[in-house]
Amino acid sequence: MLTFLSFSFLAIYGIDILLLFFFGLHTYLMVFLYSRYKENCAEDESKLLSISDKNLPTVTVQLPIFNEFYVIDRLIDAACAMDYPKDKLQIQVLDDSTDETIEKVRSLVHSYSQKGIWIEHLHRTNRRGHKAGALDEGMAKAKGDFIAIFDADFTPDSDFLLRTMGYFQDPVIGVVQARWGHINEDYNTLTKAQSFGIDGHFMIEQVARNGSGLWMNFNGTAGIWRRACIEDAGGWEHDTLTEDFDLSYRAELKGWKFRYIKDVVCKAEIPATMNAYKSQQFRWCKGSIQTAVKLVPRIWSSKEPWKIKAEAITHLINYSVHPLMIINILLTAPLLLMEYWAGFKLDDLPIEILFGSAAILSLGSLGPVIFYAYSQRELHKDWKGKLIYLPVLVMIGTGIAVVNTYAWLEAVFGVQSGFKRTPKLRIEGTGDNLKEKVKYVVPVDYRAILEFFMGGYCLFCIYVSFLVGKPYVIGFMVLYSIGFFTVSFLSVSESFWKFKPASKEEKEASALA
Repeated sequence: MLTFLSFSFLAIYGIDILLLFFFGLHTYLMVFLYSRYKENCAEDESKLLSISDKNLPTVTVQLPIFNEFYVIDRLIDAACAMDYPKDKLQIQVLDDSTDETIEKVRSLVHSYSQKGIWIEHLHRTNRRGHKAGALDEGMAKAKGDFIAIFDADFTPDSDFLLRTMGYFQDPVIGVVQARWGHINEDYNTLTKAQSFGIDGHFMIEQVARNGSGLWMNFNGTAGIWRRACIEDAGGWEHDTLTEDFDLSYRAELKGWKFRYIKDVVCKAEIPATMNAYKSQQFRWCKGSIQTAVKLVPRIWSSKEPWKIKAEAITHLINYSVHPLMIINILLTAPLLLMEYWAGFKLDDLPIEILFGSAAILSLGSLGPVIFYAYSQRELHKDWKGKLIYLPVLVMIGTGIAVVNTYAWLEAVFGVQSGFKRTPKLRIEGTGDNLKEKVKYVVPVDYRAILEFFMGGYCLFCIYVSFLVGKPYVIGFMVLYSIGFFTVSFLSVSESFWKFKPASKEEKEASALA
């Protein structure tokens, strides 16, 4: 008879597998909805505006930045080059910087002001509310009825506003969101792998949701808000690290509709270092779960159709895949060794059925692979050649599970932390040298040790699998171990790029604010 401990392990493992399978099935659903409704998110040429139109509304472009010395000129140049009447285009540089970025911005703003560009430099020293606080304070001085937002790593094309503003002719549209593109997709293996993840979200997920009438979220940048929508939803709040996700769902709870345009692309710089990527993922994961804790009860009790509520909640908790993955890995060795611990033979127990079920349910793990591969097929003629980097994305997605589990736990238990920025280094081409741009290096932390431990633990699981003659999980464990070791190694190695002690400003730029 099974001991209580053995039964508990089996029950937890079984539930864990089922939940992972659920999230895997969700990716199949996204691909299906995309294929069925993708034309609903295609660009409508009848919405294209002309710069000569006398009735164009005033637009405020907000550029929230914090210590962006390397990229601020690229951002301001792109904003000032937008095709739009000068007297109806207000540009706000919302500057929370603490380093020489301040002087660089001041000089750029002065230069463009002399050319007749309506541009303002709004510098804060308190950083209250971080990005959300800066956006909120900027709105107090904004003159436009529409607010376009671009983060420091983005470069909008000159016709961005003319191709997006026309959709606001529908009075229920509160947000128009464009697709993210890539400035430096081909820089290194890490950026190539990340581009798969970004393309999956923006080419498949956002189209699937918006095209089928489900809720979608504003992605924090490369989009435009109707000012009345922001105000009606309660404004920017800074009790989560994803103020964009939070405001999006609060607006949709109020009845506002969003519009996603897959054919309007705003290119951005992909983090080219592992620590920067992990910093970004930590913030996105923690912020999503914080928003879930905050809004799921409100969504659940709303009068929205069950399909909208189910998808909205699934989207909010999607990062739960990572702690589920950690649980799955940690329970593998105990389950394999149960016959020694509990004094019974595995061959006589339901654990065989469970592992058999796990093999079948692992078909769910093909969902993300198909999901990301499909996004490449839709975007590139030579998509098959790009699939060589898909295993890299899978390995990295596993390797960051430790950091994201930590973020998930902090969000669930209400542990507060500051807004940790993702450094932008103006890495655009293969000729750019990362080691020459270490001003904003993200410091490595102890979690790299945990990642190394998880890699070793996966190797131990492989050994135990051979030892007890149960090879069910060897393939997964090989992939997991490579992912953990790779992420750990890159995280530590990047910390040695900088040999001189960091200045106060550099520490502020790299650490939690």
